[in-house]
Amino acid sequence: MERIGIVAGRGNFPILFAREAKKAGCSCLAIAVKGNTKMSLRKYVDKLIWIRVSEFKRIANIFKEENIRKVALAGQINPYTLFNPGIMAHPDLQDFFGKVEDRRADTVFSAFANKLQDAGLELLDSTLFLVKHMPKNTVLTQRKPSDGERKDIELGFKIAKHLGALDIGQSVCVKDGAILAVESIEGTDNTIRRAASLVKSAIVLVKVSKPFQDIRFDVPVVGLKTIKNLPRGSCMAIESSKTLFLDQEAAIGLADRKGITVVAEG
Repeated sequence: MERIGIVAGRGNFPILFAREAKKAGCSCLAIAVKGNTKMSLRKYVDKLIWIRVSEFKRIANIFKEENIRKVALAGQINPYTLFNPGIMAHPDLQDFFGKVEDRRADTVFSAFANKLQDAGLELLDSTLFLVKHMPKNTVLTQRKPSDGERKDIELGFKIAKHLGALDIGQSVCVKDGAILAVESIEGTDNTIRRAASLVKSAIVLVKVSKPFQDIRFDVPVVGLKTIKNLPRGSCMAIESSKTLFLDQEAAIGLADRKGITVVAEG
């Protein structure tokens, strides 16, 4: 049985990865990050080791001590960690960030991934076992997009791709040809809330991959929480075959009950 390591961040992504890896016959050891990783991950892995954000320097050594050479990064770390003086004052993190050009997601996670590879670890694609959870071109809900929503989707894809190229965010909220909100460090859920607060009605959410997406550590993710945050009668368009859809059955069920249309295109 092949042993795989997981650096587990927030949300259900690490849980899904571990579950599917085990179905594929792999044994999983996860390094969980305090304040980020869900406790329930322990039910899906063979071993769980907890560290603090300030202890990231230990990760490569932990995997080597466990005789693990193949590693996946699943789930992001809370971006507000970058502004926590109690964490960022740690000498190891100051040394790391002193060598990073800027603190955009791609820059930080790419530098971290490269450090793991430099230490002799093989970085697996974060979507390795998850293809079936990345919808292809289709309408996933009972309701199809209206003509007006189709126009907003087209505009949203165009704008979101520009955002992604600049590594600002991957989501944009649109209504009747107007850009309500673009995603930055606050994440998709907060972007939705901000857009909904402006119009207090249905919106169109578009989420895409970046033009040069590094799937070693970064993949667009939506799920049940996304649908919960969208106002009734909204529309969500994701890039087909490139967006990970967590808790898909429950999310689509809720979308149908809320009159939300969900479509994968691209």
